[in-house]
Amino acid sequence: MTEIVTAVQRGSQVYVYGPNQRQLCAVFAGNGPVDGLKGYTSSTVSVRRGNNIYVYDAQGRQVSSNFGG
Repeated sequence: MTEIVTAVQRGSQVYVYGPNQRQLCAVFAGNGPVDGLKGYTSSTVSVRRGNNIYVYDAQGRQVSSNFGG
């Protein structure tokens, strides 16, 4: 399993990086006023779009979604 070292939002994209600053994936962050990167761990990235929080793995595959209010 590839470890997530950092995640950075640039515009409407969230870029996910692993060891040696290698880009692992990019996911859409949304365009709304509350949309965007909410946080990351060594294995997942959380992005808010609208009223939902989407969780992605290091390959950019959605693993879950939750109502974010």
